[in-house]
Amino acid sequence: MKEMAFVVSASKLLNHSTLFFWQKRQRPHISPHRHYYLHYLSKRDNTLLLSQSHSPPPPPSTSSLTNKKNSPSPVRAAAASTATAAKMVKAIRVHELGGPEVFKWEDVELGEPGEGEIRVKHKAIGINFIDVYYRKGVYKASSLPFTPGFEAAGEVVVVGPGVTDLKVGDMVAYPGHLGAYSEEQIVPADKVVPVPPSIDPVVAASVMLKGMTTQYLVRRTFKVEPGHTILVHAAAGGVGSLLCQWASALGATVIGTVSTKEKAEQAKSDGCHHIIFYKEEDFVTRVKEITSGKGVDVVYDSVGIDTFQCTHFKVRPGTRLFSPLAEKGSLDCLKLRGYMVSFGQSSGTPEPIPLSAIAPKSLFLTRPTLFHYTTTKEELLETAEDVFANIASGVLRVRVNHTYPLSQAAQAHSDLENRKTSGSIVLIP
Repeated sequence: MKEMAFVVSASKLLNHSTLFFWQKRQRPHISPHRHYYLHYLSKRDNTLLLSQSHSPPPPPSTSSLTNKKNSPSPVRAAAASTATAAKMVKAIRVHELGGPEVFKWEDVELGEPGEGEIRVKHKAIGINFIDVYYRKGVYKASSLPFTPGFEAAGEVVVVGPGVTDLKVGDMVAYPGHLGAYSEEQIVPADKVVPVPPSIDPVVAASVMLKGMTTQYLVRRTFKVEPGHTILVHAAAGGVGSLLCQWASALGATVIGTVSTKEKAEQAKSDGCHHIIFYKEEDFVTRVKEITSGKGVDVVYDSVGIDTFQCTHFKVRPGTRLFSPLAEKGSLDCLKLRGYMVSFGQSSGTPEPIPLSAIAPKSLFLTRPTLFHYTTTKEELLETAEDVFANIASGVLRVRVNHTYPLSQAAQAHSDLENRKTSGSIVLIP
């Protein structure tokens, strides 16, 4: 019997959890002599196989479904092989938005990679503040529940159809693909980068987002050059540490804000020329003292509302006009035509400001994101290669100061939000 198989969606047709066989006969318009039969497996498979033949197969008996000695039809064999492709892995799941306590350690089903995809067995998973934003709902996942996390490094264990530049056993890393807090993950092949043998997977996982963010901040958003003076908030943080190192190596004078003496020591070793304890000092006044009143060329601010705006504004009652308040912040630190780069909001989203706030000094204000600087495979590879090259040359010293088991992601998030961490944080599956 000549047979052809077609895969069709079964998401609305499958409701049974046991293996069975179903057939429906119909006569399509194109041939009155040809019959169609629909074979399907279980709701876990979520796949139907449609076979076409000139004569119907015999109806299945109960024993033919349970007796392993009976040879299955080609269609049922294909369905069975598809079903066995799925596997269970452990992952962190978010069923409701909120604090670290919403993380649940669960079994999830992982299928086979599709066209242009690979399956990666994670060696290490990076933690970033963007994970906190998604957990809280500042940034929206497409649906609940979801698996958080955007960066990881690991080994390719399955290669999907159409992938020609990767093979099983390759070590890869990726930034920007939601779902990293899991033992394994299916990822589009064009979203990963090869990890050089000289780079430890733990290091690679910790710098995909932070390192590549640092790259575009100092090389493209504002190109740091010798003679520039820059201000880095949270200078001992994951991105802050790399920013200080890279900018210092480029010949800039680096001013960094920190919260503790321990973090001050780290910032100094990372190339900070001037340290400001923002909890004890007015950082705007100190910046003006350090720069002799000129201000800095660029402010890199990932803190948000606590540091961003020197003069907060409120709407006057009964009008659309803004009234200034007295607080000072990052915008006051800039020189004429300075760049305000707001790339995060760990303390909360900054309040809206009128355009008139940046007019007195013709300031530039930008809110960049890594994904807009890596829109093509070429940009992704170039950015990652620049980061890896600077690690290999010693320009960047990656500090993975904290590691947690993947199952303890909630504790890692709690420590991160309470500023108990410095450098990079990594989860180990």
